[in-house]
Amino acid sequence: MQTQPQQQSIIPNDWRLRSGYLSEGDSDFESVHVLIGQFLADRHSPDPLPDRSLVAENSKFEWGQGKPLEKVINSQADLAFLMQNPALFRNAIAVIEPWEHVGHNPLGEAVRASLNVAYIAQKIADCDSILFPMWSSGLLDPDVMVPLITSGLAVVVEGGDPSARDASTFDGSKCSLDDLHCLVEKLLLSRSPTSALALFICIGHQLAAQGHINLIKRAVQQVLSLEALPRDRDGKMLKALRRVCQEIETVGSSLKITKRNGHMIAEGWDHPEFAVGPNEAKEVGDRRLHHYQSPDGEALGIPQTLISAHEIIADQYEGVIDTAIEYEREVNIAMFHSDEVNEEAILFANWAYRLLHDAIIPHRSLLAGSQLSWLLKLPDAIEILCSTTIDEEIVTECSATCIIYKDFESKQIRRSFTCQFHPELLSDLRTVGLSEPPTYARLKNDDGARLFARLLYEGMQE
Repeated sequence: MQTQPQQQSIIPNDWRLRSGYLSEGDSDFESVHVLIGQFLADRHSPDPLPDRSLVAENSKFEWGQGKPLEKVINSQADLAFLMQNPALFRNAIAVIEPWEHVGHNPLGEAVRASLNVAYIAQKIADCDSILFPMWSSGLLDPDVMVPLITSGLAVVVEGGDPSARDASTFDGSKCSLDDLHCLVEKLLLSRSPTSALALFICIGHQLAAQGHINLIKRAVQQVLSLEALPRDRDGKMLKALRRVCQEIETVGSSLKITKRNGHMIAEGWDHPEFAVGPNEAKEVGDRRLHHYQSPDGEALGIPQTLISAHEIIADQYEGVIDTAIEYEREVNIAMFHSDEVNEEAILFANWAYRLLHDAIIPHRSLLAGSQLSWLLKLPDAIEILCSTTIDEEIVTECSATCIIYKDFESKQIRRSFTCQFHPELLSDLRTVGLSEPPTYARLKNDDGARLFARLLYEGMQE
């Protein structure tokens, strides 16, 4: 009997099959973690990696144009190959690119910020990056893609030039705004003891905010649509959940979003600009981060229960970015946006998550075997970490958030982060490759690069 020849997997674009590019050995979780720790330890120690340029073999430093940027997932076949080589994605950062660039800098250059993510990670820790250019590849199967990318070291959802509140601005892309919402919502539900940190930047920050509202609405609608649940004797669990969901629906459907100038832009969570609205002023360039301060609820029409719930969370949890503001010295970060996440929406989402979490705790074992089991994956809370100002006037109240997940059984805390600013961009807002590649010493003294590294470092420990 003649045997069929074994089909061999074709290596796309001459991919490296061993992680790492600068170091003499293989790059893995332990080596990356140690090297990031060394980078953060001080502002003066020398580069511990071999002195080798990341741009030498690829003068353009462009995705898909040579090592170390050869790993670009353009198709289902590329994704299939990646699945067959788990060491590649287990020891790398997955970079989700919603659009081909995040905007144009003052020099008129299109800024492809994902290149800076890859450069910083490789330069300071020899950590590989894998790009998922959604705008050119389209949305690959999210039920395959999300478990795969969250098995790596981190997931970075990059910024993009379109508006998260206008689907038509994504015209011409192979990935629609609805597709991105689908992906981001799955990422928000993916944080577990075996998953990677997710960092949502700029439009990623805005997509995450809308994702929170979408998930909370879905939970409320599903709970309120049920008449009964199997094994819920006397209906005690469903009654508790229905009571909470009715309260969330009442507040969500009536909450107003008002700018500091008194202009109301949205009323109720069904309004398209409830989560993300236009900023009072476009922010481009360096901005100093300030600790978030609770708003005057009476003046802005925000229920005090939402503000108090956030103040309790802020006192309980450490959000990395807020600690950096306190201990790292003055922190200046590159801003590049004209839309913003609405403060009221995040205060509401935090309050709603807390109500759901507390209602679930007594009934979690019953819930785990029901059609509502996905509620166990919801965040426990969201903390607003910082704001930015122009001439002492607050412009972006919600500049960053910490998404907090509390394990029901172990009580362990895991975090993901969102930020309106770009920690991966230097003050010139230029892409690595178009500007002189920053040295290790320059990155070690850059607030944004340090904050980016700090988030990776902390996330890898959870």
